Amino acid sequence: MNVLPTDIEGVVIIEPRIFTDSRGYFYESYSKREFDEKVRPVDFVQDNQSMSTKGVVRGLHFQAPPFTQSKLVRCVKGCVMDVAIDIRKGSPTYGKAVSAILSEENQRQFFVPRGFAHGFAVISDVAVFQYKCDNYYNPQSEGGISINDTDIEIEWPFDLSEAVLSDKDLRHGLLKDLDSPFDFNADLY
Repeated sequence: MNVLPTDIEGVVIIEPRIFTDSRGYFYESYSKREFDEKVRPVDFVQDNQSMSTKGVVRGLHFQAPPFTQSKLVRCVKGCVMDVAIDIRKGSPTYGKAVSAILSEENQRQFFVPRGFAHGFAVISDVAVFQYKCDNYYNPQSEGGISINDTDIEIEWPFDLSEAVLSDKDLRHGLLKDLDSPFDFNADLY
């Protein structure tokens, strides 16, 4: 696997080594040994999958301590724009967003460490999205930031007035009003 850095340390794009022939393709989507060596040691404990249609935006979500999560995400069908926002108080990149296009064609994965809000926008007609998480979901620990927060410079792939969101995601507040539960200098792992 090839690990590509982003503008925020710790958030990386992973390109698998793909083997193709007349039958199709094969690749190793995850190897703990290689991931721990090239990215960081992480013990993933839960896999999730969602299916969404064009225009859906899921996010921007996080889990507060002690249920905070790192995520390794990929799009196995269709195409999404995936986003991570640094919400660690005291971080030199606090409030900064980075994004990656994830698709069934490029087979890229995006690693989002603890201390980040995460979300994605569906660009294709349908997208099937998979998440590996290193902690279990806890509904009392969930939090979020509005996708319409203009202080976070995200170049969404379509006009957000046309975005399809859940009722819960419509109620998320702005980053400036968030008392972030994450500290850049704390050991989040």
